[in-house]
Amino acid sequence: MRHDIRQLGANDIDTMRAMLRMFGRAFEDVPTYCDEQPSDAYLRRLLARDSFIALAAMGDDGGVVGGIAAYVLDKFEQERSEIYIYDLAVAQPHRRQGVATALIENLRAIASRRGACVIFVQADLGDAPAIALYTKLGIREDVLHFDIDVQPDTRR
Repeated sequence: MRHDIRQLGANDIDTMRAMLRMFGRAFEDVPTYCDEQPSDAYLRRLLARDSFIALAAMGDDGGVVGGIAAYVLDKFEQERSEIYIYDLAVAQPHRRQGVATALIENLRAIASRRGACVIFVQADLGDAPAIALYTKLGIREDVLHFDIDVQPDTRR
């Protein structure tokens, strides 16, 4: 099945907001993605940056049915970059139709044009569909992930 994948630019604020709403529903976390969305000016600056990539999969009705938000990370040890998929989601009625694979393949083409050496992504343990997708497309590495609070806990 063919999917219309669009890379969003600075003038695609409405599509970015639709993608945020789709993420909220897909992740069952509407408050995070919808309740305090950034201003138009913030989204315009973000979408204009070379270090941020947003791809939207558009449905037949023109609505967003899937999306990727990714960051380009410039490396320090060599003149190269990596691309990190921060969020990837497909709306429930459009899953298992190749939308996520099409989004990643489009990101892969962008990464190649930009000279990135790798695309990487994390999956939560127990998220079988994500693990199956990423296993199909890449090489699995088992690592631990830690979140470090910006404001340290002084009670320790």
